[in-house]
Amino acid sequence: MRAPLRSPPGPGAGGHHQVLFALAEGLPFAIALAVLVIELTPAHVVYTGPLLVATPALAAVTMGPKGTLAAAAVALGVSVATATHNQAWGGQQVYTNLVALFLVSVASVITSRAVRTRRENELNQIRRIAAAAQDVLLRPVPARLGPVRAASMYLAAEAGAQIGGDLYDAVQTRYGVRMIVGDVRGKGLPAVRAAAVVLGAFREAVHYEDDLVEVVNHCGAALRRDSAVAAAGRSGGEDAVLEGFVTVLLAQIPDGPDVEVINRGHPPPLLLRNGTVRPLTPTTPLPPLGLEEFISGPPGQLDSYRFAPGDRLLLHTDGVIEARDGENTFFDLPEAMAAMGDHTRLAFLEGLRRGLLRHTEGRLADDVAVIVVDRIEDPVPGAAGA
Repeated sequence: MRAPLRSPPGPGAGGHHQVLFALAEGLPFAIALAVLVIELTPAHVVYTGPLLVATPALAAVTMGPKGTLAAAAVALGVSVATATHNQAWGGQQVYTNLVALFLVSVASVITSRAVRTRRENELNQIRRIAAAAQDVLLRPVPARLGPVRAASMYLAAEAGAQIGGDLYDAVQTRYGVRMIVGDVRGKGLPAVRAAAVVLGAFREAVHYEDDLVEVVNHCGAALRRDSAVAAAGRSGGEDAVLEGFVTVLLAQIPDGPDVEVINRGHPPPLLLRNGTVRPLTPTTPLPPLGLEEFISGPPGQLDSYRFAPGDRLLLHTDGVIEARDGENTFFDLPEAMAAMGDHTRLAFLEGLRRGLLRHTEGRLADDVAVIVVDRIEDPVPGAAGA
């Protein structure tokens, strides 16, 4: 399940761009208003005809055909009103301005329609490329993985995006079912690149490393190498390395009624059993990948929790628990999970998606990645890696 969502305008560059765009859209109507004020006051001796003629052309730059038509209609209304007020009908200048306004309006509408069509074609092409990239980078998890059944969901917060800085995967190996969920610090293409690096290292190491801690170490080493390459290619290399940290959580379901988890600075997974939800909090907190210099003790250890038939495990990123409503209240994921405990996996993900959209009014501030896993079979020796 995937759905790109639009995030609210922020205080950064994106917010400033939207403010400038809104000002540009209002410019043609502001000019028409200024002309109206000039013509209805003693300042009407100023020749304002060219200003009104220019309003449809200005509207065509930032608005579609409907907006351009609206600007042309406003300009025409102002022309008629001011000519009537100033008793200018019968003069050649009035009719010349009206003809010029008509010609410019027609040309502006045609141009606006052509520009919009071209932009839509370009956007559709970008979306097709993004969808293809997502199928490679964030493919849906298999529905059946040994003794468990799984499903995944990804929601991108950025407008028009389908992939971002969150990552997930689930793989069946000879060591059991292994899963990863992570979140890259930052947004945009650098975050996508870091997510691809971590996922690539995970997908390779899970099949030949019997220790899940070593799988995490491979992911961290790959991220450090990529950060070093990126830092060497630009100034401010130290900042480039520091920006590249990733919170990850790896889970392993081996033979037996347990799940083993290693957490590197990521929100703990939730376990649902008999209607009760509890977080699987790590016994030893560890920093994210890319910040290994802050580890003072062992590089990591597995925490084991009981995961019996009938239990449900939810791996997620912080885009879920940090989603806020208009009153700045966080989304209550444990409550939502408990309320939908009897739902199937797909129904649960659909309910979670609807709940997030309703809570945030369709404006996610961060990407969301979720894996839901149900244990439905009795553990059999050798079944997890079959």
